[in-house]
Amino acid sequence: MDTRHAVLLFAVLAFCLAASPSVQTHSPLTGAQIASIDSFVTTEMARAHVPGVALGIYSRGSILMAKGYGLANVELGVPVKPQTIFQSGSVGKQFVSAAILMLVEEGRISLDDSIAKYFPGAPASWKAIRIKNLLSHTSGLAEYESPDRTGPYGPFYLRLDFTENQLLHKIEALPIENPPGAKWNYRNTNYVLLGFLIHRLTGMFYADYLAKRIFTPLGMKSTRLISDADIIPNRAAGYQWEDDVLKNQAWVSPTFNSTADGALYFNVLDLAKWDAALYTTQLLKQSSLDAMWTIYKLNNGKPNDGDYGFGWEITAQNGHRIIEHGGAWQGFTCQISRYPDESLTVVVLTNSDSARPDYMAPVIAGLIDAALLPQKLTAIADARPRLAASLESLLDVMAAGADIHRFVSPEFARIITPGVTARVARRLAPLWPGGTLALVQRMPSPDNTSLTVSQFRLAKGAGSILIWYGLDAHGKVDTLFLEPDQEYRSQ
Repeated sequence: MDTRHAVLLFAVLAFCLAASPSVQTHSPLTGAQIASIDSFVTTEMARAHVPGVALGIYSRGSILMAKGYGLANVELGVPVKPQTIFQSGSVGKQFVSAAILMLVEEGRISLDDSIAKYFPGAPASWKAIRIKNLLSHTSGLAEYESPDRTGPYGPFYLRLDFTENQLLHKIEALPIENPPGAKWNYRNTNYVLLGFLIHRLTGMFYADYLAKRIFTPLGMKSTRLISDADIIPNRAAGYQWEDDVLKNQAWVSPTFNSTADGALYFNVLDLAKWDAALYTTQLLKQSSLDAMWTIYKLNNGKPNDGDYGFGWEITAQNGHRIIEHGGAWQGFTCQISRYPDESLTVVVLTNSDSARPDYMAPVIAGLIDAALLPQKLTAIADARPRLAASLESLLDVMAAGADIHRFVSPEFARIITPGVTARVARRLAPLWPGGTLALVQRMPSPDNTSLTVSQFRLAKGAGSILIWYGLDAHGKVDTLFLEPDQEYRSQ
């Protein structure tokens, strides 16, 4: 290259670089931010009885923080570290969604295809269900993973193994709850079928296809299908909090640890690579990414009330857009929350079914960026003191071990069993009688906007819990829910 051409080339490069818009990224976390995050995470772990947490904070895939808290294995005393592997739960759905859109881009499938095209033995009612209905949870198919269906006498008993075809035939026997596209109902059934669909289109088991097209190209070396049999370094154990005692996760058969509705392993290091890729078109065209992150519209032209796209929820926090999803399975819970306009992502992985990563992630984001911080959950004036008085009377009855059926609605009475009553009594014992009630939130009831549901903080000494409380139109209790206390409002 002669000197004139070299000078011209460097001049063009300099112009292009100067003309390119700068990309917003976050500065490294300060010591104060790290200290506030550490304090919040450890406090929340103690409140919710969580053995271990892995936290990943990224700016466009660049790791700002990758840290473990607590124990990955309680019995062996193994600490959580950034390499620790957790189960994905439904966060795994976003990888399946991406794989389907890859096949769409290749022309091997259309979002408007009837699923009956790929499942020719399916009932006639499936002809109206489109691929996009499965992706967006608007298919109208029933949930296979309901307690009655996955218990010992159900068709999907979690401790039995089934072939893919056997599982498909059982799903084909499920009822249709509503016409496709008429309603949004989150149903794991949809993504199990998408996994079968990938297999039929590619000849590869869906998890192998994910590995080939997503995990391997991105260098996600620890992300893979769940396996109880394989030796997997850095694997965390899952735990359940039952009757105030920590228990090991319940065992399920290999079948139900391999379905496409959320049966993966990953860690916060791998998810940083996934986050980075989602800011580019390395895996998918921008039009496909936009489709994943657009709230799907129902047949009536309105966005679905689940704020759901394809494998992601699209919500907001203090007016800032969030692309997110949670997951829960076998004693693990997790959350990935992406704030694309802030170039910020927070991932919370836990090994406890009692953890609240969906609460933790937005608070952690707010401790990094003050504009995102949720409002504090503090006492507010109560314009309806009779509600608090009625709750106090109910607490007196429960503390005395008396029957509460006469105070509650018929619907609520159906879920009151001796076991439930005993658990509630144990949680109330340290706080009532003698505790104080303070109103912290009141909002319209989700079931009847003419009524309200209230959240009270019950405190005594150093102990406290939150109680959701509501009455029906006849003055009977139809909402009574206890949960660990928290410092900030949930989004």
